[in-house]
Amino acid sequence: MEFQSLAFLQFFLAVMAAYWLLRRRRPQNWLLLIASLGFYGWVHPWWVLLILLTCVVDFTAARLLTDRPHQRKRWLAVSLMTNFSILAVYKYFNFFAGSVADLGHRMGWEIQPWVLHVGLPAGISFYTFQSASYVVDVYRRRMEVRRSLPEYILFVSFFPHLVAGPIQRAHFLLSQIERERVFDARVARGAVLLILWGFFKKLVIADNAALIVSKIFSLDSPTFPVLWSGVFAFGVQIYADFSAYTDIARGISRLLGFELCRNFDHPYSADSPQDFWRRWHISLSNWFRDYVYIPLGGSRCSLAMQCRNLLLTFLLSGLWHGAAWNFVLWGAWHGMLLVLWTLWAKAPAAVRPERAPRFVRVILTFVLVHIGWLMFRESSAVHLFRHLTLNPFAADGVQWRMGLFFTAQTLLFAFPLYLHPLVDRWLARRPETVAAHFPGWRWTLALLALGALLYTGLILMRSPSTSDFIYFQF
Repeated sequence: MEFQSLAFLQFFLAVMAAYWLLRRRRPQNWLLLIASLGFYGWVHPWWVLLILLTCVVDFTAARLLTDRPHQRKRWLAVSLMTNFSILAVYKYFNFFAGSVADLGHRMGWEIQPWVLHVGLPAGISFYTFQSASYVVDVYRRRMEVRRSLPEYILFVSFFPHLVAGPIQRAHFLLSQIERERVFDARVARGAVLLILWGFFKKLVIADNAALIVSKIFSLDSPTFPVLWSGVFAFGVQIYADFSAYTDIARGISRLLGFELCRNFDHPYSADSPQDFWRRWHISLSNWFRDYVYIPLGGSRCSLAMQCRNLLLTFLLSGLWHGAAWNFVLWGAWHGMLLVLWTLWAKAPAAVRPERAPRFVRVILTFVLVHIGWLMFRESSAVHLFRHLTLNPFAADGVQWRMGLFFTAQTLLFAFPLYLHPLVDRWLARRPETVAAHFPGWRWTLALLALGALLYTGLILMRSPSTSDFIYFQF
């Protein structure tokens, strides 16, 4: 069931109406649990069995490692092995089996790979990481074990964030599930605006950019300016698409009395690779930092080991995104960027990156991130090598004008996306000015006007075709 479908709108309105009529926490939680499992099993009911297996194993393992301290490591191992075995089978088995067969073929051996003919359950990477982090946090004694299985299943399967995040920490979302919730009209107004902004980013910005991307990447031999105008359009598409899902999920959650963590903080304003990963897919970045990078030693070790930890973390991050070598290459690229930036930061003070003007660092980071987006988008190694070795001087004037045309077309749709950080900064720096100019009813009218503007844009500028959210495949 997709957020942009009429079926989801009917589903959500019915759930929200019944939810606030119930008034008390426990019946509300039961309603959300039933609705979440129904949402997840809408197309493939067997997916519900898989997520319930993950929840029951992790809930039980957390209780047992608490109740039986002498078996703590055993039950942590049971949880992690179950979680990542399920993930490996459904997401990575065919990838590794095919890779082994390809390697054998190159060595002259005929190997028929075993192939599992099962679809990838939606959101399996997200809910596996979320559930596993709870068990690890209980093992580390950073949070108390929970005793209510239904509330734990709701924490993992809560339908707004289930399919594409953000990945919620147990201490943050479970505490909200366990307390009473009251409808707040002020919060609801902001939530509706956030949902509208999310739909605008998806249907107007991301889906229109997707038409340009599909057109360019379907060409047999795009020239340098045309190709990189397509890469720029893909950068707009993937940011608008993924952040749109997050905004819609956060807005829906607020209408139900919940707050989800922020997943993006204007990542294309980043002035270094480290800064980019503090702003892009924040919930996943923090997960890998806390459960992979720091346990490996983080930065509390020699420089060589720190570089190793960065590379391993980002290789795993790339593999998390998909069972394909281009994702592994994309992760390795970002790992290398962080390693090189770390080494550069230890150079003599006169040549360190912070000595360069910030706008230069932002542009450099933007270019490096988009080289990575080419690796992310292009799955063919042959085509990727060709794209990365294109000669910009081999393109004639017509090709450059075509590239500029596609770039201008993308910028036309993406303009609100680049305006958004300026509005955010203005609101953050001048809260007293905003309160003075928009007291009470004026602020409500301003929100209504902005909502009407977004809705009008949706009607007039939405793409003629739409598609699933990109991160549904991960």
